[in-house]
Amino acid sequence: MSIPTIRKQKIVKNHWKIRLILFGILAVLLILTALFSEQLCPYDPYLQNLANAKAAPSADHIFGTDRYGRDMLSRVIAGSRTSIFSSLILVAVITIFGTVVGVFCGWKGGWVDSLIMRISDIFLAFPGLVFALAAAAVLGGGIQNAMLALAAISWPKYARIARGQTMAQKEATYIQAARLSGCNTGQIIRRHILPNIAGAILVTAMLDIGTMLMELAGLSFLGLGAKPPAAEWGSMMSDTRNLLATHPWVPFAPGIAIFVSVTVFNLLGEAVRDWLDPHSER
Repeated sequence: MSIPTIRKQKIVKNHWKIRLILFGILAVLLILTALFSEQLCPYDPYLQNLANAKAAPSADHIFGTDRYGRDMLSRVIAGSRTSIFSSLILVAVITIFGTVVGVFCGWKGGWVDSLIMRISDIFLAFPGLVFALAAAAVLGGGIQNAMLALAAISWPKYARIARGQTMAQKEATYIQAARLSGCNTGQIIRRHILPNIAGAILVTAMLDIGTMLMELAGLSFLGLGAKPPAAEWGSMMSDTRNLLATHPWVPFAPGIAIFVSVTVFNLLGEAVRDWLDPHSER
């Protein structure tokens, strides 16, 4: 191997490490901001001051104020708790549920596998967001029902990934050796199957955080998620969309927050994918 090739590989290796660390730090900062949002808000996000309504951005109000005189920066910070934590909880639920279902189907096989996979096909047959809109409308709106609607359409993806990975692993030689050594089904799945399929599932989950954040915000924007006056980014954009032409800083504030958060989580997911992909050049 030539010296230029070795140098190129080192540069590529350092590149994905830098990206992983950088976007990991940014993601942690977003989560910490959401966790300590009450302490970080410069003003009460729900305190109305009609005398200062729709004030332009200034040193006192960096993102300006809304039609009720509420500080937009404080509302964006307060909204991060609902928006980010709801997305993280949703991704955690669908990842765990879908993985459990997929591993069970892949290991068990037979009519149970066929039945559950046909059920997942039904969920996958509809456009995701359209199905979520219908489900959220039937459930009556609210952030919890929006999360439930998105969970209903999102788990089949994880189930199929886990099922395919499990079917590929269960006939491997090391699994046969584990059986001969006396390991039962639970031990084989816990010690051998799950560690070997975790990489693909983790990458999918990391890339899904930004998607779930946007879809939750979309449902709230359409009135099927969080309801005003709750500080949630999608609901805030919906409540202030009629100010876009006259006072654009009001709807732009939560929009920028969504853009930054989705970008950070997506780039972090890509960095994790490069880290776990054994075929990538490092």
